[in-house]
Amino acid sequence: MAISVGDFPRVSRVHLDVARNYSSILLIGPPMCEELIALVEHMFSEEEAEVARHLKPWRPKSAASLASATGRPLTEVKEILERLAHEKHVIFSFGKEEHERFFILPIVPGTFESVLVRKSPDSVTPWHKRFAELYEALYSTGFASKYHYKPVGAIRYLPVGEAVQAIPAALPSDRLEEIMERYSDFGVGVCQCRLSKQLVGEGCGRMLETCTVMGDFAPGLISEGRMKRASMKDVLEIKAAAEREGLVTWMMNDESAKLFKSSCSCCGCCCGALRLISEFSSPGMIAPPHFMPRVDAAFCSNCGKCAKACPMGSMVMEEAGEVKRLVHKPERCIGCGLCSVACPKGAISMREVPGYREPPPHFPSYLARYGHNYVINGIKAWLSRQRGQTARET
Repeated sequence: MAISVGDFPRVSRVHLDVARNYSSILLIGPPMCEELIALVEHMFSEEEAEVARHLKPWRPKSAASLASATGRPLTEVKEILERLAHEKHVIFSFGKEEHERFFILPIVPGTFESVLVRKSPDSVTPWHKRFAELYEALYSTGFASKYHYKPVGAIRYLPVGEAVQAIPAALPSDRLEEIMERYSDFGVGVCQCRLSKQLVGEGCGRMLETCTVMGDFAPGLISEGRMKRASMKDVLEIKAAAEREGLVTWMMNDESAKLFKSSCSCCGCCCGALRLISEFSSPGMIAPPHFMPRVDAAFCSNCGKCAKACPMGSMVMEEAGEVKRLVHKPERCIGCGLCSVACPKGAISMREVPGYREPPPHFPSYLARYGHNYVINGIKAWLSRQRGQTARET
């Protein structure tokens, strides 16, 4: 879509260029809009945007190439990149010294998490608070839901510990402890979603310290002071405490033990992934669950405790004449099992979903399973933008 200065007359050309980069379909970005531009203007000063405008999607650049593109001295560009990548954490880098390359990631997942990941909310500044406010305004446009016409199954939710113990058919991929045994390094920090909601005055009050990184990325985040070092025992205790608060654990949806895995414990009111379902009825980011609840009507007293425990509104009490009856909505279910744990009558059991496909064994197999859906989703999002642009011009 062609963008001119006239479309946003108050905005600098360099900020428009940066916003256009983040708006790319290749970065599952939002369409150009006031909310995106406001966030970009907050993330980058005009001087910083002059450099960042040259960071195109999935095209890492060296400091030298960016200095050449901007016509600025190399030392000056290096200072800007250092600030963006290692202080603000709004861009990313790999490599060392002259081999370091800089690039941008999607607003979410990617930039949002990087900006707000930290070992304590005590390090949050007014700049972070404003970032959270502007991000929430952008997320609330629903742009992320436009990329899930076809499922991509990027993450999956695990049955809570108490529920999985009662499931004979549970696989190692369903059990958090067995997944974690593959790794030796663990870092723990605050949940960026709940922190962000807290910063905008909409926090739910549940525990923050649930975000976990396992494997090769953990030492770097720990050395930067952005996460705390933890043992596997520490992490399991944190996850158990989170489950007691009604939180559910997600895991990246491939079984490879290489490099790293990240995980958090989510609530339906704050989590960006779960809000795709609860607010936008778009479940495509989440892999179909291995198990779903089955209610034994002979034992169910319709007390509603399972409905209160469900983070997704999948278990609901609906009017049936003069009484309320429990109804399960499978299209909203993530298979976490909190409903079965909450049931005082033992009326809910978790049953295996027919035709369930185990997580891909590694990332290439994940791409083989879902890669074509990413392409279809991108095309659909692009066509939707074109229709919107045509409608505005007529």
